[in-house]
Amino acid sequence: MPRGFIIGDNSFFNEMRNADGSVRPAYEDYATWFDEQEDGFLARKGAEAEGAFRKTGITFNVYGEDEAEERLIPFDMVPRVLTASEWRRLTRGIEQRVKALNAFMYDLYHRQEIIRAGRLPQRLFRNNEAWLPNMVGFTPPGGVYTHIVGIDLVRTGPDEFYVLEDNARTPSGVSYMLENRETMMSMFPELFTRVGVRPVSDYPRRLAKSLAACAPDMTTGKPRVAVLTPGIYNSAYYEHAFLADQMGAELVEGSDLRVIDGRVAMRTTHGFQPVDVIYRRVDDDFLDPLTFNPDSALGVPGIMDVYRAGGITIANAPGTGVCDDKAIYSFMPEIVEFYTGEKPLLPNVQTWRCAEPDSLAYVLDNLAELVVKEVHGSGGYGMLIGPAANSDELDAFRRKLRDNPENYIAQPTLALSTCPIFTESGLAPRHVDLRPYVLVSPNGVDITPGGLTRVAMEDGSLVVNSSQGGGTKDTWVLKD
Repeated sequence: MPRGFIIGDNSFFNEMRNADGSVRPAYEDYATWFDEQEDGFLARKGAEAEGAFRKTGITFNVYGEDEAEERLIPFDMVPRVLTASEWRRLTRGIEQRVKALNAFMYDLYHRQEIIRAGRLPQRLFRNNEAWLPNMVGFTPPGGVYTHIVGIDLVRTGPDEFYVLEDNARTPSGVSYMLENRETMMSMFPELFTRVGVRPVSDYPRRLAKSLAACAPDMTTGKPRVAVLTPGIYNSAYYEHAFLADQMGAELVEGSDLRVIDGRVAMRTTHGFQPVDVIYRRVDDDFLDPLTFNPDSALGVPGIMDVYRAGGITIANAPGTGVCDDKAIYSFMPEIVEFYTGEKPLLPNVQTWRCAEPDSLAYVLDNLAELVVKEVHGSGGYGMLIGPAANSDELDAFRRKLRDNPENYIAQPTLALSTCPIFTESGLAPRHVDLRPYVLVSPNGVDITPGGLTRVAMEDGSLVVNSSQGGGTKDTWVLKD
């Protein structure tokens, strides 16, 4: 067994090592390189990486805590590696799912055939704030609702991948994917000459091209794309600014835009100029104070009127937050089959809908063994991890479930796969998930080879969210 390697709990699938310590095929070239490095080399590189991230300003904000709001997301230098064949299988399943999501959004805001067919209950939309009546009967330019999608995947075995959740509203984190790769290439250039890794650095160019392809019909000349941010105090502001810069697009706030002559126009040094596509990172409720929250200062008054008149493309389309709903997620196998005529290539995690009496009874009886999530929750907040909860926490959640069962779903505690991270004692396994990024336009579906691997930095932890102490690592898809 190589120096400084910790096997860990064999009950979890280790993506790098077999139980006897031998290397799995995906990691063979990396493991050979790692064993050749002198003691202390990676420790020095780790310090360099942290310094580079601080200098670049790659931070995120944590709300609701007394300590410093701005934090550095932990970065681990050991890549997560997928073979070309593994990636081909994943991309087929991701593409199928994303196409089904887009078809579902169209149907949901038109004839609702899936509900008429009895495949989806009407109650899922009765009190769902993410469903927008303003979108009924309207088709976005190019027929695309979900322009940028993040599909969260988990792995439990060699050929066992599951979709954990869908992110179709405003998926974040792609800037970390890009910065992680740039950092790795600057620290270990010789490693990339030995291992054939598919590139991700062209994502901003592909994003710009995909968004431009969704421009409205009235666009003349090269489409003008802008990134709409809530401003510098938003937790993902670094990413907004990064993507605008990398795409060659304008970074704007609501105060920089106004409606002029039926178009959304941007303030420039040459006066107001029309904008064709807005990649918005502002939630639906704040997008237009004339249509949604009247107190919003983040959006553009009248933008929804221009949108419905075909004068601007908003990516992602308002109302796509329905796809992020975890109760909707539980019906994704039916949704995929209804719109594609095929069985899902990527299965869901088993899910109990607490709105259903039999499921609620099961969840209440087995709460200590399950993970319970709010249907509208995100970022690891508002959830219960049964095996890690004490009796008081379990009792409190039982009361929440009885009081408002429709607000929750439950899932088994998964045996998430592990990947190695670098520690003072050597390489040690930690649990991971994966968020591939998908671009959708009238020209088709474009999936970046890799994505953002999020890793639980604490031994035994299953929570990978950065807001809950998780970190990130570079994701490699090997060339054939």
